[in-house]
Amino acid sequence: MDILRVIETNLEATVRVLSEEIGPRSYKDLEELDRTADLIEEKMISLGCDVKRQSFIFMGNTYHNIIGELRGDEGSEILVIGAHYDTVPGTPGADDNASGIAGLLELARLNTLEPYSKTVRFVAFTLEEPPLFKTRHMGSYIYAESLCKENVKLEGMISLEMIGYYCDRKGCQYYPLHFFKWFYPEKGDFIAFVGNISSKAFTKKVKNAFHRTATLPLESLNTISLVPGVDFSDHSSFWDFGYSAFMITDTAFYRNPHYHTAGDEADTLDYKRMALLIYGLKSALIPSSF
Repeated sequence: MDILRVIETNLEATVRVLSEEIGPRSYKDLEELDRTADLIEEKMISLGCDVKRQSFIFMGNTYHNIIGELRGDEGSEILVIGAHYDTVPGTPGADDNASGIAGLLELARLNTLEPYSKTVRFVAFTLEEPPLFKTRHMGSYIYAESLCKENVKLEGMISLEMIGYYCDRKGCQYYPLHFFKWFYPEKGDFIAFVGNISSKAFTKKVKNAFHRTATLPLESLNTISLVPGVDFSDHSSFWDFGYSAFMITDTAFYRNPHYHTAGDEADTLDYKRMALLIYGLKSALIPSSF
């Protein structure tokens, strides 16, 4: 079995466990969230990560970020790659965001086979979705705040936010502003790197490396947060503390008709393209490219 097929198989297996065996993982679903956190933690430990659980309280309940670190050379910069594992109430969340967690765990596995020279922290966040979205109660905000308080320097942060849905019909891809269609594709057959203006240099660095190694089409955008969707994930929490960060996304509701619905199921995702993304990203982040 070739490497892309292995990646594809692993990605699909994780998405199906989260979306079908565990199911909805909203802030109300405490048992399901705990089960998911345990699963992620066990997987990271099995990969040889140094794993920590960052627990915090919201409305009397305990929630957990899971942090798996693979250390690079002494004194190397730290790269954070993150994804959230919670869903909106009542949805299986295959694309949003079991796909991101699947990508996170597979990147960690690939990194153990060919370690980076830099230190990488693979972080699974909780409480990204409403009603906590864009508040100080998001798991990613709590984690980014802790880094800032500890004066931790980051090379940057990459958020994997919905990476599994693609469409090949002209007109299936939408954009936040009408004129965007003059510059970006009509088909949703690409992955997008999206960040703010302050993160442009970091985004471009990863983008250029990705272009040298990957075959999946890539588009990018660094602009102000007033453009709807630009700050709609965990990367924006890092902006609040001055860190460079961007998200990798299939553009969510601008493409996926199942966004935040019960139809966000595992069978709607394109695991072959997901595998191309993860393999390309892993190759892009090795020292010779990035």
